[in-house]
Amino acid sequence: MENFRKVRTSEEETPLPFSDLPPDVVEMKVKEGSKIRNLMNFAMAQMELKGSRQIIFSGCGRAVTKTITCVEIMKRKLGGLHQVTKVRYKTLLEVWENQDPLPGGPAQNLTVHKNVPSICILLSRDPLDPNQTGYQPPEPRHGLGSQLGEAGEDTSGSTTKGLKRPLPPPGKELLTKKLQVQVPDRPRGSGTTDRQPDHHH
Repeated sequence: MENFRKVRTSEEETPLPFSDLPPDVVEMKVKEGSKIRNLMNFAMAQMELKGSRQIIFSGCGRAVTKTITCVEIMKRKLGGLHQVTKVRYKTLLEVWENQDPLPGGPAQNLTVHKNVPSICILLSRDPLDPNQTGYQPPEPRHGLGSQLGEAGEDTSGSTTKGLKRPLPPPGKELLTKKLQVQVPDRPRGSGTTDRQPDHHH
C-alpha cells in the first residue's frame, strides 16, 4: 500500500434516525478538525437568535467525543433541553489512488469501505417522547443545582448571549462543579452530630 495515497473520503448518506423532525432542522456535522468554539457560536445563534426549537449534532469516528462535548456545553448554556442520543455505524468510502502504477499491474484506484461508529444527538426545547430509546430528560435546574450556589450557576453567562466570549474548556467547569458537590457538609457544629438523628438512615 506504500504507493497509494488517500484521495478522498465520502460518507454514505443516511437519513437522520429521528422521526417527526421539522423540515428545517439544523444538523451540525462535527468533523475531527472542527473548532468547538465555531460550532457552538453557530449553534447558539440558531437556538437563541433564530429561535430554533431543535438542533442535531452528529459526528462519526474520531469526531464522536467532540460531538458529545458540544452537546454538553449547549445543555449547560441553554438548560431545559430534552435529548435523544442514537449511536449507529456508518460506512465511509475511502478512495486510494495508486501513485506508481505498474504497466499491466492492478487497478489505479482502490475503494475501501470502512465501518465507523457514528453518533447523532437531537436537542429540543420542546418535550420529546420519553419512551423512545436514547431519551434523556432535561437536567434539573434546582435540587442539585441549588447546592452549587445560585451565583455559580447564573454568572456562567446564561443571561448574556454567550456568543462573544470564548468557551471555557469543557473539563474545567465540570471539575469545579464536581468538587463543590463532594464537599462534606460538616460545619454544622461537629459536636452536635451525635445528638441529632443521623440523616443517612
